[in-house]
Amino acid sequence: MTPMKKNQLPPALIANLQGVLAGRKETGGSNGDGEEKETVSNEEMRVSSSDDGSGLLQPGSKPIVLVTNGDGIESPGIILLVEALVREDLCDLFVCAPESDKSSSGHSVSFPETVAASSVEINGAVAFAVSGTPADCVSLAFSGTLFPWSKPALVISGINKGTSCGRHIFYSGAVAGAREALMSGIPSLSISLNLRKDENQESNFKDAVDVCLPLIRAAIRDADKGAFLKGCLMNIEIPGSPSTSKGFKVTRESLQRPVLSWQAVSANRHPGQYMSMHQSLGVQLAQLSRDASAAGAARRASTQKKIVEVESVAAAGKPEQRETIKKFFRLEFLQKELEDLDHELDFRAVENGYIAVTPVHMNVHFEPEIQAFTSDWLASALSEHGEASSGQKEY
Repeated sequence: MTPMKKNQLPPALIANLQGVLAGRKETGGSNGDGEEKETVSNEEMRVSSSDDGSGLLQPGSKPIVLVTNGDGIESPGIILLVEALVREDLCDLFVCAPESDKSSSGHSVSFPETVAASSVEINGAVAFAVSGTPADCVSLAFSGTLFPWSKPALVISGINKGTSCGRHIFYSGAVAGAREALMSGIPSLSISLNLRKDENQESNFKDAVDVCLPLIRAAIRDADKGAFLKGCLMNIEIPGSPSTSKGFKVTRESLQRPVLSWQAVSANRHPGQYMSMHQSLGVQLAQLSRDASAAGAARRASTQKKIVEVESVAAAGKPEQRETIKKFFRLEFLQKELEDLDHELDFRAVENGYIAVTPVHMNVHFEPEIQAFTSDWLASALSEHGEASSGQKEY
């Protein structure tokens, strides 16, 4: 496994930025308004992996591929995938992934919080660990402020542990990373490995990488040519034992959904005990930072304002004391058994030993009967309150 460690801005990335700026000054000149011309668009700009490791930007080189995931940048799935892509040498590889596990973050973003991006050493790739969600990572990567480009040829989210079949895609941070790319018009793959607790993780992740490489090669080739399927992301679900899978199967998205089971935790046991020591320490430090910030803000406010607000005053003239009740709960995802025997559904194909390949689109157009029902329902709802009048409302 390739060692990964946080460091300062990598020399290759600095050289990339310096090369872009130097090239613009030499060939672009000025437009007369004090602004430099950009002679090559971000879409046409590629990163050339030169022998000296400088990584200077040159047009017409290999396609740019961005890798993210939901499990975090130190998870075995993304490490083994990146190692394989570096060996394949089919693309210029960039990694932007959460610094911790965000596998169930859905498509959330970190607004208005400040997000930190720390460079991470991965041989053959420029990588950053981000203190945000997978959607944050992809959006930040596309912003043009982190990498010397704004649009890669392809985004790969994975390989993630657990299922993203059916309605799991709404909770999945892995799918959210691929969906964020799709929303920007970039082809994307989301890859998940349906591991069980008793299965060897690293061995099965290696096998998962091997079985997916033919699809990844084809996706890089087609995306670079503009021939990849438009308007869809590919959600790839791999059985827990990839080496014994029966092959690939095109499937449809099922209605399978997890059961959200909330377990009460004793007030005497802090929920931090359910986290790793590293995670628990991080949460405590973050809480201390928030507390310090809040205390500082309160002090500043008190120096600016000399007004003391009291919500209510008891008969004796003292502020009313209100008891605060705090309870702790822990969420668990439970699988709900479905009786649907349709072998063309994603989860059923995985259960039967196939690698399910499901196109997931973002079609916002409803069927005509749904539009008609909504129009009738709206008219009925408004007419009940006397708000519907002929010629003044459109449905």
